[in-house]
Amino acid sequence: MKTPNYIGGWKSIFYSLHVMREVGFGEFSKAIVSKNTCKTCAYGMGGQSGGMVNEAGTKLEICKKSMQAQLTDIQKPIPQTLWASESLDSLAEKSALELERLGRLNTPLYKKKGDTHYRPLSWAAAMEKLIDKFKACPPERSFFYSSGRSSNEAAFLLQLFARIYGTNNVNNCSYYCHQASGVGMKSTLGTGTATVQVHDIKQADLIFVIGANPASNHPRFVTELLHCRRRGGKVIVINPAKEPGLVRFVIPSDPRSMMSTGSAIASSYIQPKIGGDMALLYGIAKALIAQNQTNSEFISAFTDNFEAYSYFINGLSWDEITAQSGVDQSIIEDLAVQYANAENVVFSWAMGITHHRHGVENVEAIANLAMLGGQLGKRGAGLLPLRGHSNVQGIGSVGFTPTLKNQIFESIEKNLKVVLPQSLGWNTMECMQKAHEGEVDLAFVLGGNLYASNPNLNFAEKALDKIPFKVFLNSTLNSGHLKGVSQEALILPVLVRDEEKQKTTQESMFNFVRLSDGGIHRLDNCRSEVQIISELAAAVIATEHFDFRPFQQHRNIRQAIAQCIPGFGQMQKIDDTKEEFQIEGRSFHLPYFNTENGKAKFVVNPLPEQKKTDGSFRLMSVRSEGQFNSIVYEEKDSWRGTSHRKVILMNPTDMQNLDLQDGSPIAVKSAVGELQGFEAQAFDITAGCVMGFYPETNVLVGSELDPKSKTPSFKNTEVWIKKGI
Repeated sequence: MKTPNYIGGWKSIFYSLHVMREVGFGEFSKAIVSKNTCKTCAYGMGGQSGGMVNEAGTKLEICKKSMQAQLTDIQKPIPQTLWASESLDSLAEKSALELERLGRLNTPLYKKKGDTHYRPLSWAAAMEKLIDKFKACPPERSFFYSSGRSSNEAAFLLQLFARIYGTNNVNNCSYYCHQASGVGMKSTLGTGTATVQVHDIKQADLIFVIGANPASNHPRFVTELLHCRRRGGKVIVINPAKEPGLVRFVIPSDPRSMMSTGSAIASSYIQPKIGGDMALLYGIAKALIAQNQTNSEFISAFTDNFEAYSYFINGLSWDEITAQSGVDQSIIEDLAVQYANAENVVFSWAMGITHHRHGVENVEAIANLAMLGGQLGKRGAGLLPLRGHSNVQGIGSVGFTPTLKNQIFESIEKNLKVVLPQSLGWNTMECMQKAHEGEVDLAFVLGGNLYASNPNLNFAEKALDKIPFKVFLNSTLNSGHLKGVSQEALILPVLVRDEEKQKTTQESMFNFVRLSDGGIHRLDNCRSEVQIISELAAAVIATEHFDFRPFQQHRNIRQAIAQCIPGFGQMQKIDDTKEEFQIEGRSFHLPYFNTENGKAKFVVNPLPEQKKTDGSFRLMSVRSEGQFNSIVYEEKDSWRGTSHRKVILMNPTDMQNLDLQDGSPIAVKSAVGELQGFEAQAFDITAGCVMGFYPETNVLVGSELDPKSKTPSFKNTEVWIKKGI
């Protein structure tokens, strides 16, 4: 097991020097100090205060992920000669990293059914083809998908066009990540987003990090974890895998940390079984209730349904709890004592919680535990889902969802004087299933990599292949342009955030809206997403029905958002004042919640069934250290000690039982797929659990969904491993 002594620090600084050297100091510095929101995670950085400032005013807020995004954005265009020399098949053989580093897309590309190559197309020809396809397609046989990197303006405009066009088949990448967080928080608190602001993190004396690896995916959050430890607080990490960056981390912007071999992050590191989080959370609740260490005043005054919840928790046996969680009773009871003794507690989590068939119930269990301790509705405490893409929360806020909230639906109809469809829209997996059944003729994919984001990649490729026409808006080439595209496909090259010719806005995971100036010129043949969408909408929708031409101006879209989206009223004046803002009605610093009676609600769910065949393992898919979502920046994962991506990380004892050593070839099989040519590598992970990289291991993940959030179970797949040849 080859993991480093510490994470971050000089390694991150050396990487930043590598990026500067590769893209040029001038280009790099111009990008990172510009008044644009960070392009990677939703933790929040940049905007009108400058590229390295967060919403609390803290400076030097930059991380390796931010730099990696610049490395791929500040590339030269892909040479025009490549499209004739490289077939789809030859491009498909390249790794995700190789595709990303071919350069930027800088011309529309098209292939018709049966073509072996993409060919460049003029913008006029590309738009004519796109417009003709939409005019010919029945709206109910189309769907619209968005990644979380697009702007609020593009997302609002596209969902509006889709609905006026005649369909609610509008969905986004959150269905494959944090949809369970929104559903679980809605059922307990009446809100779907974080209840805290950045300032609250700085007041916490206990922070739970559950099913997340922020050292890799949200590095600037780790700075707050370190500060919590330094002011005498505690950090409890709950994760089947012991991630080195959550044990010790060197903060590059912190001189004291840089002078050490790593600052301690986790004060307690608990490694349950995969799928055992709910049992562990229930165990903490059981100990609190038994020890009479709950906040009875808060529960009585500000919650409902505690009696049913308490009765259920008391009815669970410790044997059930410890067997399913894999954690000893004494350890769980100690966690309860730490929780009871804390003054201000923040619960944070990521997809290790949501990527289960009981993901919503996991989130509800976290909310229940927060209610037990009265750690809601006050400053310095609350719930924080650690969201991924930099505007994934924003695109949902502005309506890029299959079902609009009633208030938004009514506001759009009233203020924009349109009639919206009332049919049920498809979630992301429904779009794939409908495509597989031959019920989709056209797909509009706004950013991201829909193919690689899917579970069960064999199914995903077949489903996408049945769609007669797909249009992709991207800045670089990815596997989604090469898999499942045997029929017609059109790729339109887009400007990235700091290149936009007009200002755009983004929303952080803390419900804070930033304004990005754009303005950097790099390529000469890319267009903004809004320009493409507005031109398409104006050509497809008759002017007397709705005039999309004014929405070529981003300012006009922001005015519509301010009118139609609750909490976004301040967007109406943001162009003039440049004042970024906290969305109204989402942060809970008083114990009154967005439920019918204003009270938080305890929700009771039975422990999930965890069936396991003898000899099988539970697989969770994860991002590597050199990766952001489906974008791969480095093949190796220096933090976990892997040199390539075709690896399965295993408990050392499990490896011994299978007569495996580091580097042993293995075959991995699930109910839906099989991987050959992979290697085993020892890692500190709970026995019976294994870990592999996304999206490579997605071929093993089934299409079964959490019935409440419609999110796939990426983090809980039964697999069988055998020694290869």
